Amino acid sequence: MKALLNILPILLLLSACASYDGRGLQPGKAGFDDIVRVMGQPAMQWQNSDGSRQLAYSRGPMGVHTFMAVIDSAGKLKSLKNVLDDKTFAQVRPGMSKDQVLRILGPSEPSWTIYYARRDELVWEWRYCNQLNQPSRFDVMFNGSKGTVRSSMGMTESQRGLCGERECMC
Repeated sequence: MKALLNILPILLLLSACASYDGRGLQPGKAGFDDIVRVMGQPAMQWQNSDGSRQLAYSRGPMGVHTFMAVIDSAGKLKSLKNVLDDKTFAQVRPGMSKDQVLRILGPSEPSWTIYYARRDELVWEWRYCNQLNQPSRFDVMFNGSKGTVRSSMGMTESQRGLCGERECMC
């Protein structure tokens, strides 16, 4: 019995990790209830005009993924992918609204949201792994009066001095 009690926390941890990325969910077969059972409640969700739904699964603050699940109008999983990558970041354009950015990237880490009063600028930030397998941060800056994207940028955590003397790796 003692051996079982010692291994139980390990099994619980492994089962939690297995659902991190939605592994096992099959497009065309999995429905909303299956997705929630495997991945948990979404951080955000949207109902689209074509009857489909979009679910955002943010894995921050120290995680490096946000998964977007799209459920078609028939209620089945259409796609599931990590959106925190350079290809998706390139979709963020000046003039976009906050809602448009949220639908592309999902929610940013709230504790990293900063408002700069002198510039009247709100900054949202996401943590991700860049193409060189380095933990990086992607920022989107919003004009405070218009609420639209002014600019965006990415920097590695090494460039920000977050890893001390060594190079940060994912």
